[in-house]
Amino acid sequence: MMLRAAGKRLLGAAPGGVGGGEAALAAAVTAARRGYHERVVEHYNNPRNVGAFDKDDADVGTGIVGAPACGDVMKLQIRVDEPSGRIVDARFKTFGCGSAIASSSVATEWVKGKQMEEVVAIKNTEIAKHLSLPPVKLHCSMLAEDAIKAAAKDYEAKKGKLAKSDE
Repeated sequence: MMLRAAGKRLLGAAPGGVGGGEAALAAAVTAARRGYHERVVEHYNNPRNVGAFDKDDADVGTGIVGAPACGDVMKLQIRVDEPSGRIVDARFKTFGCGSAIASSSVATEWVKGKQMEEVVAIKNTEIAKHLSLPPVKLHCSMLAEDAIKAAAKDYEAKKGKLAKSDE
């Protein structure tokens, strides 16, 4: 019964919609059995900022990173307000385990409203600590840190190209 409810939850057919009914209970029980912290479960069940921006927009930086050992792939994008230099929005798409999805979700929340110098200072250890990731899942928070840095680097590269084309 629990497996059926979890399967329905994954397929979006859970009674009561997202996060409700038997499926939510089944997901919580499964997560507890596997030792996931409640923050991981919350960000997995209700991920924030899922989606994508147009990668060709001048004010968008895109970071795509992967972990060959486990197959996780993470795309994190930031939208920067040029005059202020603040990140005004962030989106992610992640193919991977619950810890990878939760790390992506947390990363997008943490970068919003911050300056570029602040976001590149976010460390994987901070994400891992916030989510209480076990040692075997630390690579997920490392991917999130790498994705943030890659998105910032992509944005800076676009900004540099635009400055050269204006000359």
